[in-house]
Parts: sequence; structure tokens; C-alpha cells
Amino acid sequence: MQDQSIKLGLVVAEFNYDITYLMLQRAISHAEFLGAKVSVIFKVPGSFEIPLAVKKLIKLDVDCIAVLGAIIKGETKHDELIANQIARLISDLEVEYEKPIGLGIIGPGATHEQAVERIEEYATRAVEAAIKMAKRLRKIPEKLNEEKVIIE
Repeated sequence: MQDQSIKLGLVVAEFNYDITYLMLQRAISHAEFLGAKVSVIFKVPGSFEIPLAVKKLIKLDVDCIAVLGAIIKGETKHDELIANQIARLISDLEVEYEKPIGLGIIGPGATHEQAVERIEEYATRAVEAAIKMAKRLRKIPEKLNEEKVIIE
């Protein structure tokens, strides 16, 4: 089972698609580079819809999920509200279902220019974190013996 390819799901917000489209392309490319298979891509209207999509995908035959979005700062603190709720809900789903979710959502507080500068970084980090965790979870032994176990 160790040499099985990791099956990755991607959830990408269409809001600010000039940014998230490029994030999606980088995520797919990085997953392939890491030897993972992108099994499903779920496009949602905006970042607020990401947790529901994750909950649906997490029940499928995927080892991990990476989420991609860009929450741009406006004139109010709406971006903070959205980003905080999304991060909390995604974290709750990750723990509840015991499947890694890489967080690749730019913001809150980011300008459009800052978001553009972070496309590569956020997309690749989210994919890499999800895949690494999936691989490491596979290495957890059924039970411990007398030797110290290091999972990396």
C-alpha cells in the first residue's frame, strides 16, 4: 500500500477566477510533480462554498483534498469573517473525517496585487501539505511496539 499513488481532490472557488484559475493550474502541475493523481476537481461559486464541497468530496475515494481560493480585502471586514469561518469549518472536517485538507486560500487582508503574487506559493503549499499528510497517515502502525516510531 505504501507505493500506491495518492488520490487528490481539488476544490477551487470561481470568485476571483483570474487568480484561482492560475492557482488550479499550479496545483494540478504540482500534484503531478509529486506523483499524486488529481481524481476530482470541484468548482464552487466562491470561497464561502468550499466547506460544503469538501464535506461531499471527503466521503469519496480520495486520500486528501486541497482547497484553493482568494479572498480579497474590501472596504469592510467581510473578508475576515469569511476567511475565519472557512478555515474553522475545513479544520473541523479534516479532524472529523481524518483526511488531510491543504489550505490554499489567499487572504484575508490581501489586495488583488498581493493575491497575484501568492498564486504559486499558496497553490503548491496546499497540495504539498495534503499529499505529505496523506502519505504520513499511511505510515502510522496498527499498534506500537517497544521501538520509538518516527513518522515523516
